[in-house]
Amino acid sequence: MTIEADLYAAISPIVPRVYPDIAPAAVARPYAVYQQVGGSVVNPIADQAPGTRNARMQIIVWADTRAQAAALMRQIEEALIQSAVLHGRPVSALVARYDDAAQLRGAMQDFTIWHTD
Repeated sequence: MTIEADLYAAISPIVPRVYPDIAPAAVARPYAVYQQVGGSVVNPIADQAPGTRNARMQIIVWADTRAQAAALMRQIEEALIQSAVLHGRPVSALVARYDDAAQLRGAMQDFTIWHTD
């Protein structure tokens, strides 16, 4: 599977509405969006396996309350850490977000994910 499909499979049991980059207008809350914001280059000299890729993925959960967004993000963090497919590790601590126009509260966190093609 692709990294996106595996990421969706890990997140959707926690937050069923998961979208790449941006959510559709007027989507029900809570929902999550993810975006690849970089990653490490695989280096065969450093004994990294061919077909292995790294992605730095930023995940944001949007909800009605800050507490709900933070609780869901903690569950996502645990799911990515325990995933034998994604080998996810947090790169940063949780960051609180607020969207004034939409009146949404969010929680954002970056992860490094190693994935085999």
